[in-house]
Amino acid sequence: MEQRTLGAGLSVSALGLGCMGMSAFYGAHDDAQSTATIERAIDLGVTFFDTADVYGPQTNERLVGAALARHRDQVVIATKFGNELDADGRRTGGVNGSPDYLRAAVDASLQRLGIETIDLYYQHRVDPKVPVEDTFGALGELVLAGKVRHVGMSEAAPQSIRRAHAVTPITALQTEYSLFTRDVEDNGVLDTVRELGIGFVPYSPLGRGFLSGRIRSVDDFDDDDFRRSSPRFQGENFAANLRVLDLLTGIATEKGVTPSQLALAWVLAQGDDVVPIPGTRRIDNLQENVAALDVHFSAEELRRIDQVAPSGVTAGDRYAAAGMASVHR
Repeated sequence: MEQRTLGAGLSVSALGLGCMGMSAFYGAHDDAQSTATIERAIDLGVTFFDTADVYGPQTNERLVGAALARHRDQVVIATKFGNELDADGRRTGGVNGSPDYLRAAVDASLQRLGIETIDLYYQHRVDPKVPVEDTFGALGELVLAGKVRHVGMSEAAPQSIRRAHAVTPITALQTEYSLFTRDVEDNGVLDTVRELGIGFVPYSPLGRGFLSGRIRSVDDFDDDDFRRSSPRFQGENFAANLRVLDLLTGIATEKGVTPSQLALAWVLAQGDDVVPIPGTRRIDNLQENVAALDVHFSAEELRRIDQVAPSGVTAGDRYAAAGMASVHR
């Protein structure tokens, strides 16, 4: 598989695998099925796997660590801290970027993953109560201690990125980005990471599954799927978004690819510094996603896609109000 470089020197497969949905947020899951999907991803050349302590909580790190144990030398493992967990491993609903919390969190993640060093360690959300200089100073100490190889941020604003990077060099910035979510093109985030030489890792490059074309109603979700409460999947917002999706599906059909492949190939075409991490629990979806690496666009095709799905076209926020309050701090 094609390799891409994040930041100053972290080489990863051009397409990674987001593992969150294997343990949380998207309804029922099956560890055996997810482990088989991870194994198949390795067979296909995927080397970049993404998890976080809050997924589960904690169970996803254990799943990913166990599945990758015999492949440790072949893979890059990324995890995250900062969406606060209490002593019993339960979400508090807060964000914690304090050095003391970070030091405890990294040790716990290392233990759950069964590894000695985390390849890429992200601050999952910026804590407005703790200066990023304090958080990233502590992250730099973890790099020197050998517990972390590279550091990253997730859903951070340009000024926070600049301040953190000045303390400890950031290798990757992770945020939502797709034909469904293009705000980083307008809010300075994408320009900032490119100016600073930071790699860009889009999560939800399929718009939380919407761009696959398989979701036509909230009734397609399990009862405990968080998308049931997402503004983009509600009422008139959903109807408006489906109209845009149908136009994109028409372009995909003309090109002889699936809607998912069109959406992923578009993200991949945004630059060699971009490494999307689509998530799936199923081998057939994984194989479909990987095949997007063979899809390429002419300038005219990119123009048509941009005309159909320009920045700002999507109806509704990507999170409910509480979730939106924690992004781009």
